[in-house]
Amino acid sequence: MMKAQTSVEIHEVLANRRSPRSLDSTAVLSQQDLIAILEAARWAPSANNGQPWRFFVGTRGDEVFGQILDSLASFNQGWAHRSAALILVAGVHSREDGTPNKNYMYDCGLAVAQMVVETHHRGFVAHQMTGFDALKATENLGIDPSLAPVAVISIGKQAPAEQLQGAMLERENAPRERKALSEIVVKGLPN
Repeated sequence: MMKAQTSVEIHEVLANRRSPRSLDSTAVLSQQDLIAILEAARWAPSANNGQPWRFFVGTRGDEVFGQILDSLASFNQGWAHRSAALILVAGVHSREDGTPNKNYMYDCGLAVAQMVVETHHRGFVAHQMTGFDALKATENLGIDPSLAPVAVISIGKQAPAEQLQGAMLERENAPRERKALSEIVVKGLPN
């Protein structure tokens, strides 16, 4: 795994994190690992402690996994079928008084970030996707109208990139790149 080239050292899990598509189709996620990954997400910070995230969890071979997989864009279906688990994250988009919850997507993102860190800490990999049909996911999973699908996370064990082909193989082997701090910190970057 290629470590991120950072200006200063950062936590090992973050420096080594990738979002691979080449997954081992025989890898199994234990119940304990799955619960720990969901617990990490559960304890994410949220505005006013609203915790607007809801998770639809499927493990390879079960009905929920198939329903989530069916909602993915064909490009993502081409590799995600090898995942040990697929988790659809949906958010509560309105507050109890009926007003819009403008923070739900941000809060869901925080929960997913913690989920991803715990996944990698446990020796698995996670790949987040917005390439899915939210309407199809809603229908397939019977998602309540009070929830809006936000993202799908694939969890598995990384496999050799060579099982992929074409553009997917190229992307899998591409070096990790990010914009320089000077491009993303608008004001206040120390010299």
